[in-house]
Amino acid sequence: MSVDRYVLAFAGAVILGSVLLSVYHNVYWLWLTAFVGANLLQSAFTGFCPLAIILKKAGVRPGAAF
Repeated sequence: MSVDRYVLAFAGAVILGSVLLSVYHNVYWLWLTAFVGANLLQSAFTGFCPLAIILKKAGVRPGAAF
């Protein structure tokens, strides 16, 4: 898998997890969903993604976007 796919998979897992936590624990977990969505939006325009940097340093194969 490439860095791009890892970033998308991680973002999807965090979003689903925070939605479940907001339903079963506290509605304030939706702030995490908003943060991940905002980070995905800004990375689409700037190409900057902290997770992609970490994954590249860990030796994951680079993708087309990051």
